[in-house]
Amino acid sequence: MDRPLPDACDVLVVGAGAGGMAAAFTAAVGGLDVCLIEKEPVVGGSTALSGGVIWAPGNSIFAGKREADPAGSALTYLRAEAGNRLDEALAARFLAEAPRAIDFLVAQAGLRLVAPVYPDYHPDKAGWSAGGRAVRPAPFDGRRLGNDLALLRQPLPSMTLLGGMMVSAEDIVPLSQATRSPGAALVAARLVGRYAADRLRHGRATRLTNGNALVGALLHAVLTRGVRPHTGTTLREILLEGGRVMGAVVARDGATHRVRTRRGVVLATGGVPHDEALRADLGLAGAGPSLAPAGSTGDGVRAARLVGGAFRGAVASPVAWVPVSDVPSPGGGTTPHPHFFDRSKPGFIIVDRSGRRFASEALSYHDLGPLIAQRAGGEAFLIGDAPAVRRHGIGAARPWPAPNGGLLRAGYLVREATPQALAQRLGIDPDGFAGTLAEWNRHAPSGEDPAFGKGSDAYQRHIGETGHHPNPCVAPVAGPPFFAIRLRAGDIGTFVGLRTNHDAQVLRADGTPIEGLHAVGNDMASVMGGTYPGPGITLGPALTFGVLAGEFLAASPRSGGW
Repeated sequence: MDRPLPDACDVLVVGAGAGGMAAAFTAAVGGLDVCLIEKEPVVGGSTALSGGVIWAPGNSIFAGKREADPAGSALTYLRAEAGNRLDEALAARFLAEAPRAIDFLVAQAGLRLVAPVYPDYHPDKAGWSAGGRAVRPAPFDGRRLGNDLALLRQPLPSMTLLGGMMVSAEDIVPLSQATRSPGAALVAARLVGRYAADRLRHGRATRLTNGNALVGALLHAVLTRGVRPHTGTTLREILLEGGRVMGAVVARDGATHRVRTRRGVVLATGGVPHDEALRADLGLAGAGPSLAPAGSTGDGVRAARLVGGAFRGAVASPVAWVPVSDVPSPGGGTTPHPHFFDRSKPGFIIVDRSGRRFASEALSYHDLGPLIAQRAGGEAFLIGDAPAVRRHGIGAARPWPAPNGGLLRAGYLVREATPQALAQRLGIDPDGFAGTLAEWNRHAPSGEDPAFGKGSDAYQRHIGETGHHPNPCVAPVAGPPFFAIRLRAGDIGTFVGLRTNHDAQVLRADGTPIEGLHAVGNDMASVMGGTYPGPGITLGPALTFGVLAGEFLAASPRSGGW
């Protein structure tokens, strides 16, 4: 039975993703009475679907093992990325506080983080780092949540194995080498055995990785502090009295309820990726799908604007782009699958309807997405030969020995014996495609791509195939049969949002803060000015400003009359 909503609390947090739960947890640590509501029946937001990487320059997780990030270099990098779109005061606040916020969540919330070497995305920019600014969660044991594991949003099915087994970056090597190495086979057997046991006992995987591990740990932390999310509860209106926020009207099960707040409201509703009217205003009508949860329809941004909150739309890009393919769903329709890394591996190229390449396939997903959107028909084709697909998989199709017959029968994965037959089936110009393959295969044995430089910088090489020489991103596309998947441009969230200050307070158009109103996560306009400089650049600010908002509210006086 649903618990009744309170009539009053110190802090109302709207949205139970990473930013919202960080704010709720911090406020609770500060001794406040926190009410956490979530529109959807599950918590985790887009973080639960993500890789869980956190961009936090200067973090102690990495600095404790290797040379620290040079002071000021991260801000130099953001300036080079965003130019005059960068709010320097906000960016400086983020960079100054991110290491402390991460340390706080590790010490107080029990987050377990690891520091692999993730380079920033643009090595040609001043202040670029080859690694150390990004961390990610270690696997989290979902059994610690008990029955509350059911509250957690599950990852995209196409991003799991065996119908739901989550894997971390460290798991990929033993899983891919299980047929070639006894040691890898043993590790793979343990992973699969754990998953099989979980399915029998819990009906789902309990070894949580990536973004699921992060939100699983945060959910455990807020529950431990006595903050239980009210799911299925939607923000309807922010209550403003005398220029200060005094609560909100929320809705659940068809009925509305007023929640008065003694300190304030924190908006963390996931931005505006499914606000169709606003997408049209931003020129995104008819653009590809968003991978963000369907409930992210702009509730927080819309409610804040109605009480005077300023909207920041002048950013480099309104969304965080990613190439996607449409995977048929068992019940009909399709689910978008993000292409983060497969296209960067050797033996793959991307062409448009003319059969020509138009960019390096190993660009960052945010850089490649809009280039696909600009092609004829808004589509492109990821092409791989048999050796590449067997070794790396392609899209939702898994590497050998995984069965991919269902995807072939559904038409998601296209296979033909010759490049000419593949071009004809896909509607690609066969002469253009033949010329592209001839040019590619002429240079590929020496690891070169004169046209677009695939694998020519440190970031691209990092996401290629380790140990493949001379270029980890380049190999001939020559071994039949040949495979293809249609691509289009999608997004993983929005960069436009509410203007905020260094304490995540929502600002009016004149720059003054609305007392008692904060925004974090994607409800807050991009700290990076709508650019995508490296991995985890949404989660880093979401957690940091979530902590800062919680601390600010804990230190604030109660509203007058309470």
